[in-house]
Amino acid sequence: MSRHLPASAASLEREPIWLRDFADLDYEWRRLFSEVFGTFLLVLAGAGGGVVDSVSHGQIGRGAEVTAPALTVVAVILFMGAVSGAHLNPVVSIAFALRGDFQWRRVPGYLAAQVAGAVLASLVLRAVFGNVAHLGVTVPGAGFTTTQAFVIEAVLTLGLVSTILGTASSAQNLGPLSAFGVGAYIALAGLWASPVSGASMNPARSLGPALVSGHLHDLWIYLAGPAAGALAAVGIAFVLRGPGGGLSGTRAAQGTLGQPEPG
Repeated sequence: MSRHLPASAASLEREPIWLRDFADLDYEWRRLFSEVFGTFLLVLAGAGGGVVDSVSHGQIGRGAEVTAPALTVVAVILFMGAVSGAHLNPVVSIAFALRGDFQWRRVPGYLAAQVAGAVLASLVLRAVFGNVAHLGVTVPGAGFTTTQAFVIEAVLTLGLVSTILGTASSAQNLGPLSAFGVGAYIALAGLWASPVSGASMNPARSLGPALVSGHLHDLWIYLAGPAAGALAAVGIAFVLRGPGGGLSGTRAAQGTLGQPEPG
């Protein structure tokens, strides 16, 4: 038996469930809390590695310093990526919005939440260990220029955002395995490039320790470099896959809290 629906109801019924749900602000506080909490954990590991290495007189080592945040990202994406999309990085939110997979009106809230999480993690590190090693602030390494650090941050972020957009897209959607792709890239980038710039690739990760420690020297590198790299990644994604990341890209960017799995 066929149903006869009013035009407005029929239009609503044809609208994808993920779009109707994401327009519903009932879950917005959970999404923002997720970004605060996830970025807190990321910065706690990323900046905390340098702090604990200094306090313990080198017991951490560079290898552990760069793999700890990578593994944290994997864990965060797996355990709560469905809530907010687990962006954890301002340039990731902006890149998803530029691709049309994420609503621009949500970007300011996500960016504020990410910075808040980074600042909170830095405050915890300062409260526990004091202002040691400037709380793991990212600066150009000894013997490297600011130009070299800027270029490396831009290029590393180009690869990171390309990995995120690619694994989330309908062309290469890997589902939960995307977490391992992103984590692997972060570890790889840190292992070869952290002596140059610290391999931040994340303005929030750099901004939190800089603000709390008061060490703002060369901060522009870690704001402008990742931004430039993310913009380039969006352009490359358009060349490779056209506009937007498809349904899977939108679901990855927005999270799937309260949504049924596609069947």
